[in-house]
Amino acid sequence: MVEFFSHIDLQLFYLGNHTLQNGVFDFLMPFLTDLNKKPPALVLVGLLWVFMLVKGGKTGRSAALLLVPAIVLSDQLNSSFLKYLIERPRPCHVLPDVRLLVSCGSGYSFPSSHAVNNFAGAVVLSFFLPRGGWAFFLFAATVAFSRVYVGVHYPSDIIAGAVVGLVVGGFVLLAYVFIERRLLNRRSAALSDI
Repeated sequence: MVEFFSHIDLQLFYLGNHTLQNGVFDFLMPFLTDLNKKPPALVLVGLLWVFMLVKGGKTGRSAALLLVPAIVLSDQLNSSFLKYLIERPRPCHVLPDVRLLVSCGSGYSFPSSHAVNNFAGAVVLSFFLPRGGWAFFLFAATVAFSRVYVGVHYPSDIIAGAVVGLVVGGFVLLAYVFIERRLLNRRSAALSDI
């Protein structure tokens, strides 16, 4: 059974890395996959985060503040624990015919940290800004797909990463809702004692 899934994963990898090859994706996917390494993108994200914090009202502030633990928790869980637990080599380290469009990287492959972090962020943002939910998840999925296209992850890496990100994002939101309700109950109890 494991061999069957491994074969499917490999075929899907070649579909994303070879068959779907085109000039537009050859330009776009390396750009998207390395956004976290581009200073202008980092500055823009930082400015958007500050804007949400300062001008976003309670909703924007809550979203901005919860993005921090969601991304930190998802990244550390994945990069410092899960990858070392599984130790799966990247396709660009083991397959001879990978179309490698970015640096292969020295880390492990499973799960994809890009997928984990982007899906955790998408969960948090879509909770507070539901009308933009489709855009947050579309962005997360596109960045995740870019990892296969550029040759550094298998499809199962990004699927597992998406699941981990969804779980971590959901956990952070559940903790937020739990804490917020506890605080509201305490306020209500304090007001009723007056």
